[in-house]
Amino acid sequence: MVPTIKLNDGVAIPQLGFGVFQIEPGQTADKVKAALDTGYRHIDTAQMYGNEEGVGKAISDSGIARDELFVTTKLNNDGHGREEAVTRLDKSLDRLGLDHVDLYLIHWPQPKQDRYVETWQGFEDAKKVGKVRSIGVSNFHPEHLDRLAAETSTVPSVNQIELHPRLIQAALREYNANHGIATEAWSPIGQGKGLLEEDTLATIAERTGKSPAQVVLRWHIQHGNIVFPKSNTLSRVQENFDIFDFELTGDDIASIDRMNADQRIGADPNDMG
Repeated sequence: MVPTIKLNDGVAIPQLGFGVFQIEPGQTADKVKAALDTGYRHIDTAQMYGNEEGVGKAISDSGIARDELFVTTKLNNDGHGREEAVTRLDKSLDRLGLDHVDLYLIHWPQPKQDRYVETWQGFEDAKKVGKVRSIGVSNFHPEHLDRLAAETSTVPSVNQIELHPRLIQAALREYNANHGIATEAWSPIGQGKGLLEEDTLATIAERTGKSPAQVVLRWHIQHGNIVFPKSNTLSRVQENFDIFDFELTGDDIASIDRMNADQRIGADPNDMG
């Protein structure tokens, strides 16, 4: 049911996944189990979230073949450095109970530390020895990506960025596309925060017989973004998965695009670190 996108290294990633940001460690296994039971096969976690063990338990208990799952984790901000990036990945693999992850991301570029280039070299090392299938970045601006291109030999497969109708990031998505980098969206429905009460979304939702959240997720899918909404509520986990039986019109997509206000929920990457 879920379409896949082929990354620039040939690895296929499900376009819809389940995110575990802000899910309590003690609840993570149950929430991921519910997602897997619903049909999700793409799980996005991070060292920063503190819940990799719960993700690993749910995977182990599921009985689902490893090659049917796509698992992402991300390097913590205090783990930059060529050797440290690999050491931190090894610890993630132990917590997840896996011998490899499908995607490993630099969580933030931390430009004030100025170590993301050597960190990326550590990511290249990890991929060469099979600890990860694909390597990518998160929250990178074009200038950070340009520097990786100039000083290393591997183009990131993914750039995971804050992306929702109030921050559509058109220029960065175009940059990614022009360089063969897939765009992933974090906070794809704006963490609630009033977005889903917007009249534009309500009108489209009423016409399509879907919820505003489903409309936003469908907008991402039709833009070609990779999304992994998070919810603690089982009914919403299931609802978020049910977005492949309708399509938005071109006018719908344009009207949602016009909701852009260049409004961030998280920090600007240049201010981190």
